[in-house]
Amino acid sequence: MKKIYLFLANGFEEIEAITIIDVLRRANILAVTCSITSEKEVVGAHGITVIADLLFNESNFEDADMLVLPGGMPGTSNLNDYVPLKELLKKHAGKKKALAAICAAPLVLGGLGMLHGKKATCYAGYEDLLSGAILSDQPVEQSGNIITANGPGAAIQFALKIVSFFQGEKISNEVSNGIYKTFSHQ
Repeated sequence: MKKIYLFLANGFEEIEAITIIDVLRRANILAVTCSITSEKEVVGAHGITVIADLLFNESNFEDADMLVLPGGMPGTSNLNDYVPLKELLKKHAGKKKALAAICAAPLVLGGLGMLHGKKATCYAGYEDLLSGAILSDQPVEQSGNIITANGPGAAIQFALKIVSFFQGEKISNEVSNGIYKTFSHQ
C-alpha cells in the first residue's frame, strides 16, 4: 500500500487537507496526517481543529511514497518557516520521490528550487515565489514526480491526480465516479 504524509500547520486550508485525506483513503492509499506543531491538535485557517495522526518528530518518514503540503494562510508560511520539514523535503526529493503541494504551498517547493524547469501552478498572487517554474494556468499540474494545484476549488481534482499517479487512471476514475455519482429517479 502506498503511503503519503500530509503536513499540518496552524492556519492550513481545511478544504484542501481533508479532501486530500478523504480521496486518498477511498483509493486505499494510506494518508497519514502529521502536525509540525508541538500538539496533535492543529487549527485550520477557518477555525476547524483537526487531530493529526502523529507529530513530526514521531517519524523518520523513510516509508513515505509522497509528501503533501496543503495551502492556506498562515499555514503555508508556517510550513515554509519549519526548517525540519524543508530538510525532509530536500532529502525526499534527493531520492526522486514524489511531492505534491496545493494553493500557496507550492511556494515552499519553489523556495527550495524544486520547481526549476517544471510546470507548476499555485494560488493567484504567489506565482513569483515559484522560482524557476514554468507557470501554468491549469487548476492541477503534474510535472514528473511533482503535482501542484491552484487552490481549494481544485482539491478533489488534485487528490484524484495523486490517486492516478499511484494507482492509475482506472482507479482514479472509479473513485471520481463514487464521489460524483448522482441518482436519477424514474
